[in-house]
Amino acid sequence: QVQLVESGGGLVQPGGSLRLSCAASGSLFSVYVLGWYRQAPGKERELVALITRDDRTTYADSVKGRCTISKTIGMNTVSLRMDSLEPEDTACYDCHADAPPLGANPSWGRGTQVIVSA
Repeated sequence: QVQLVESGGGLVQPGGSLRLSCAASGSLFSVYVLGWYRQAPGKERELVALITRDDRTTYADSVKGRCTISKTIGMNTVSLRMDSLEPEDTACYDCHADAPPLGANPSWGRGTQVIVSA
């Protein structure tokens, strides 16, 4: 069982930047991947970025070049730096953790709202 608590969301101007953080606790010894997903109203949840235990990263094409994901060695914190934010980035951002077998019982945070607006 993994508990995830996000922070850092809020209102930001177009072109601005922010940093999302997620504190993970619980059974972290088996966690292999940490990441961020987002979901806008009326849309499906989509991947933003992932980082594995061995520091391999994956980014959605829509944010590639604008985002950087990082984590602590102990897998207890995962952060997402977002730059050049656009209104299309407005969504609820959810922290994600998963352990083998991947996809069987993933953990999700409550979510933090990001609103990009002038």
